[in-house]
Amino acid sequence: MTRLLLTLSEAAADAALEEGGFDEVFLWTRNGRTTFTGGVDPHLTGLGVVNPRNVDLVRIALGVLAADRSVHREAGGSSWNARDFDLTVEVTDPGTWAQHAEQLSRTVGFLSGDSWAFSFTQAPSAEATGLPIEEQHHDRTVLLSGGADSAAGALLSAIELGENHSQSLVSHYSSTAISPVQQGIVSAITELVPGIRQVHHQFRLHRGSKRLDGSSFRSETSTRTRSLLFLALGLAVAERAESTLWIAENGFASLNPPLGPDRRGSLSTHTTHPRFLRELTALMQSMGGHGLIENPFETLTKGEMFRRVSDAVGIDAASTYLSSTNSCSHTDGRYSGAPAGSSCGVCFGCLVRRAAFTAAGIPDATTYLSEESGGRYSAFVRQKTIVEPLRDFVDRGIRPRDVMAMSLPEGYAAQDAFALSQRGVDELRGLL
Repeated sequence: MTRLLLTLSEAAADAALEEGGFDEVFLWTRNGRTTFTGGVDPHLTGLGVVNPRNVDLVRIALGVLAADRSVHREAGGSSWNARDFDLTVEVTDPGTWAQHAEQLSRTVGFLSGDSWAFSFTQAPSAEATGLPIEEQHHDRTVLLSGGADSAAGALLSAIELGENHSQSLVSHYSSTAISPVQQGIVSAITELVPGIRQVHHQFRLHRGSKRLDGSSFRSETSTRTRSLLFLALGLAVAERAESTLWIAENGFASLNPPLGPDRRGSLSTHTTHPRFLRELTALMQSMGGHGLIENPFETLTKGEMFRRVSDAVGIDAASTYLSSTNSCSHTDGRYSGAPAGSSCGVCFGCLVRRAAFTAAGIPDATTYLSEESGGRYSAFVRQKTIVEPLRDFVDRGIRPRDVMAMSLPEGYAAQDAFALSQRGVDELRGLL
């Protein structure tokens, strides 16, 4: 078991390092020594007076993501292991969180495929309280990652709300290449939906590369817990906006049927799985925090989402808008000389995206590294491709036992998941 600590106090961090009781110590401050990058205040005072439970959830989520990134898994494929974490986090009300620790452990464990134990200690009070910012109400809060699904959701939300209504868009990024993509989507929505009022919150927050003693953190790239931090930040904004939080993701990707027998457990991501979203909602509501989360596209494939965009704004506008997004699972193409923010074209995210354009009859103007005629990026593309496993998956098709392994939440009918997955496979078959 790996023992980790997230503290907001430099003194507590130094004491923990001196005592040696933790394998990793993470310190989150806004202006002082810190192991995190980004200007987000650990008390979220920039948003105003946020429900303390939602502030705590952001701290917990950041600690989970930092831990996830700092402990290596074993080899890939079926050798991936479930790790054991014991994470201590400073929160506003340790007693209340301790009462819900098992519920939190189950939720996070389902998300990452690991075993989690949580302990809580008292966080120091903020040096400055949040400003009593008025008029923050918005009709809806929408997560905007920069990917095609979130962009489709943000646009369709704006169209549904209409003129003289407002929405709050929430983005999180670690790669600076994604920030302008997110900003471009917001500008495009403003042009496509005149009269909609929008405010865009962009959060840059991630674990840095160096420990407090100057040594380098280990870096595990298979992290499955980014969505917890994204949702926690979104819920904090939604709490101030007094609105439901939309997370727009096609239902096929959310169910994430395994590509093969070695792609279960830790290799099967649950970042937007309906069970995870429902459990997080239940946890926050039982804690007295803001936890209203909705995925209005839970029953749709990506192609079906794209068609809704096309029906709303026309094929040409949909092509331009959706092609400006980034759905690639890999952001390290720049190390192979590719432009920042490039799309490989052969990862799961890119292949489902390409299939969705085809299924929806929308021209795909995205530039994919796999289609570069000169072969400059062929080595990078070969490392990232899952075309053959995905082709095998499509040839095999969805089986009832695949649905039985999806851990569907109560009220989600197996036959609905089966039908949705079949439609998703049909879209992929149209590409492959």
